[in-house]
Amino acid sequence: MLTFETINELTLKVTCTGNDVLFTKAGAFIAGECPQGKNYKFEKVLLGPQSNIGQAVIGSLMRRVTKENIPLMKVNLNGDSVTYYANNGQHIVIYQLEEGETISVESENILAFTQDCHYSVRFIGVGVLSQKGLATSTLTGRGKNAYVAVLSDGNPIVISNVMSHASISVDPDAVICWVGNGRCDPQVTIDVSWKTFIGQTSGESYQFEWHGNSGVTVLIQPSERTGGVQINMD
Repeated sequence: MLTFETINELTLKVTCTGNDVLFTKAGAFIAGECPQGKNYKFEKVLLGPQSNIGQAVIGSLMRRVTKENIPLMKVNLNGDSVTYYANNGQHIVIYQLEEGETISVESENILAFTQDCHYSVRFIGVGVLSQKGLATSTLTGRGKNAYVAVLSDGNPIVISNVMSHASISVDPDAVICWVGNGRCDPQVTIDVSWKTFIGQTSGESYQFEWHGNSGVTVLIQPSERTGGVQINMD
């Protein structure tokens, strides 16, 4: 059994009791301790975290096509241990998913997840040429030990309309993940006018939007990824 907790907001501490398997971003391990000597080992995940080879191949192709590919590492934990993981000093947020609950997360923001999470990639928009706007990685809880650790470039903020039923609009290049009931995927909106094509773009031409009946919680980092849609004519 695995449990996740953060140390100083920047390090993920994973406590293992017995034997288990952990999936992490490749190279994220920074330290470990075991009462009876080292009992864990690392293995590169060539195709994907799925146990079925067919699903792993299809999942690998999907990730490459949608640019949601993530270099994963499998950590085989054989006995009681504590291991630590981090990524370039980024902040870490932990979710423990309920059975059937899904978190949609940008692939580069995934730090680690347990084998009680089902990993997949799905399309969320059509016709939008965004660095991360067409597809998203999803992790769905399928057991009592479904932990996910995500990364944020700086201290993240949380926006939720579960209680307020307000509309939420965010920059796709700042989104880390979202959690809600069912497939609460955002609508992708584009604000393009004649000014866009003469170099008068605002820099905020496309956004993710959730309406008040979505019941969604969105995690946002205080920085934007490079890339995304840039429509202008100088």
